[in-house]
Amino acid sequence: MSEVQKNWNNKLIDFHGRCRAAGLKMTPQRVAVFKALIGTDKHPTAEDVYRDVRLEMPNISLDTVNRTLLTLVEIGAAFVVEGTGQPRRYDGGMDDHQHFRCLKCGKIVDFHYEPYDNIDVPAAIGHYTVLRKTVYFEGYCDACTHDN
Repeated sequence: MSEVQKNWNNKLIDFHGRCRAAGLKMTPQRVAVFKALIGTDKHPTAEDVYRDVRLEMPNISLDTVNRTLLTLVEIGAAFVVEGTGQPRRYDGGMDDHQHFRCLKCGKIVDFHYEPYDNIDVPAAIGHYTVLRKTVYFEGYCDACTHDN
């Protein structure tokens, strides 16, 4: 089995465990939405995921895709890329990483800079339970920088 196939299988096993822990069934719709999300590095909107899933499940509704994506976020199988100011963009990559978003074309790119993995929580918010720490950069990608 290839490394890519092992990674894919591990993500599905993890997803199954998260669903079970949350008391959720592994419905075909949930699996299809999850596969569409983890099968891309584009940080899709719900409508993007809907278009992909409809190829496999033509009768699925946009509402089902929206609710399923929100459920994936609730159980920790995905997250919303914050700060875009546009329709929600989702990320199924649960490994440690950060994001860069181009202000012109909207492209979101993953990168990993290890020192950002261990950002200290400031004492001023120390009495809150921090579930996720993110680093997010904005600017212009190479293509948009050269267009100006």
